[in-house]
Formats: sequence, C-alpha cells, structure tokens
Amino acid sequence: MTSIGIIANPASGKDIRRLIAHGSVFDNQEKVSIVRRVMLGLESVGVEKVIFMPDYFGIGRRAVEGIQTQLAVETLPIKMEASQEDSTLAARLMREAGVGAIVTLGGDGTNRAVAKEIGDVPLMPISTGTNNVFPQMIEGTVVGLAAGIVARRLLPLEQTTTRQLRLEVWRGEELIDIALVDVVVNVEAFIGSRAVWDMSKVREVVLTRASPSNIGLSSIGGGLYCARLDRKHGVYLRLNEGHGPLELTAPIAPGLVETMHIADYRLLPVGAQVPVQFTPSILALDGEREVVVEQEQAVVVRLTENGPLLIDLHRTLELAAQKGLMVKTELPPLAEGACLLHALGLCSDPQEDCR
Repeated sequence: MTSIGIIANPASGKDIRRLIAHGSVFDNQEKVSIVRRVMLGLESVGVEKVIFMPDYFGIGRRAVEGIQTQLAVETLPIKMEASQEDSTLAARLMREAGVGAIVTLGGDGTNRAVAKEIGDVPLMPISTGTNNVFPQMIEGTVVGLAAGIVARRLLPLEQTTTRQLRLEVWRGEELIDIALVDVVVNVEAFIGSRAVWDMSKVREVVLTRASPSNIGLSSIGGGLYCARLDRKHGVYLRLNEGHGPLELTAPIAPGLVETMHIADYRLLPVGAQVPVQFTPSILALDGEREVVVEQEQAVVVRLTENGPLLIDLHRTLELAAQKGLMVKTELPPLAEGACLLHALGLCSDPQEDCR
C-alpha cells in the first residue's frame, strides 16, 4: 500500500515578523483547504493511504471531513507538544512506517525540523511560513500529483529529486543541530523572540542558498553573488555594526529592507567549516534562535550534502507527461525520449521535434 505523510504546521506564518515587518498571516483554514487539494491529487495518481501529524487545530481531521475520498487515513499516535519537536517526531515515525514521500505545510523552520529525521524519504514542501526560501508557494493539487508519482516510484528518484545541502553546527565531536538555509550568529545575551529581525545584532551568516529575489538573510548573499548558487557551494558573510568596507541593501523580511555593512564574504565549498568567531552569542537556524554559544566555546558550522531529497515538482510532472503517466488510453511502447504525440499519431507534422 503506497502511503504519503502530511505534516502541516498550524503555527507557521504567525511569528513576530507580523508585528515588526509586514508579513501576511497564513490562516489555518486555508491550510485545511490546501491539504484537501493535496489529498485529491494523491488519490488521482493511485496513492492509497495518508498519514497525518496531529495538531491542535486539527488540520488533517478537518481536511478529511470536507471531501469524499477512498484514501485510508491515519493520524500518528503522538502526544502534541505544540513545538517543532512534533514535526521532527512525526517525520521519524512516518519514515519508519515506510511512507513513499512526505508533504509539509510550513516555512523554513518547519522543514528544518522535518529534515532532522526524514532520512532518504523524498520531501515536497509547500510554503505557508514567513521568510520562505526552502519551501515553494505552489498549488496543493499539483503537489499531490507530483508527490504521488514519486511515492509510487513511477519514475526514478534520481530524475525526480535532488539532494539538498545543509549546515551542521558542531561542538567538538557533537552534532548540535542543523539548518537548511542559514545559520546566523547573533551577539545577544538571551534567546527571547526566536525570529531574527534586528540586524544590528547579527555578526556572521552562513548560507546554503543565495538569491537577490529571496526574502530573508539569503538575499544578502544573493546581492553579492547574483547567480543562484550551484549545489556545491554556500556563502559566508561577516557583518559590522555601523561601518564596513561594503554597504549592501537587502529585503530581510516582508516589507523590511535594511542596509548592512559587510566586512568579509566568500564562497564556501562543500565540506568547508566556519568557526563561530563571536562569543558569547546565539545561533539562529533557518530564522529561529536556537543554540547558545558560551564565552570562548569552540563551535563550527559545516556545509555538507546531508540534506533531504527534495522533489522537483516541475521536472516530475514534465517527465510524467513525457512517459504518458497521466494518459488513461492504452499506449504503444515508447522508446527512451520518444514523443507521446508522435506515438499516438496526433502530431500534425511528423517531422517536428516536439519533445
């Protein structure tokens, strides 16, 4: 029985950046509607079972109540803590249950929590958070189609997924935590509000991704390296408060554009590690302050290829169309790279290369 896990974070899209910036609030009822559309997409490509993470709003339960479906539905028997640990535990239990893929509704922080325990289960993230760099704002119906095709292994994983980079925080030989997008060094005495929004306290940033079109700290790296990074490099930035050889303006939150003073920046190859230079400090991981670094404590941030397998939605559906997976008519055998229209005799120009 092909199954899919769905982890919907009811708290995503509701942090302090709604107060200090202009981020939109993502309503939980809309998350219910998205999950319904995901389920209908899954069912249409032959997925048989959906496993939900429980949550205080009941997103999964409400989604099932609103549609007619033949999907078997299960809710994980876990005690909710209303924290990111719920998502991490749910990912582990879904992996152990043998799901073919996991769909998430949340932001960078939600996907970071899931990535800790997802292993090699393919991940399809839908953006419902704030500074979203890792998940995409995409329609739930096509998410269901793509995730279902991948879960059923109708196409090879090497053609439909890509291994993501991740940042690992190490204290000696101990792996403390991970991030999928950025690790930020804040010179603050306590964690307080977890979201990063006061750039005057930021001294170092390590990125797996950098694009000037992103919202969040990865846009700083994007302003320095205009092209999107390849999958073999990250970026290191060191910032100064009030002065520096280079000034750069970037959108660090919705409606919040800041000018930063850059003291140093460089590309990082996979395997590189950066020591945290400023102590004591607090490390923010994918936008949330998590790790306290004590005075003169030796902590390093390492760029690795140990991130999750991310489903390429557009590539998956393009390949599915080329292979005729969405066509119900019985097809003649297709050679590798052959055109479906030619095979069916529907192409007006038999010489035209419509692949």
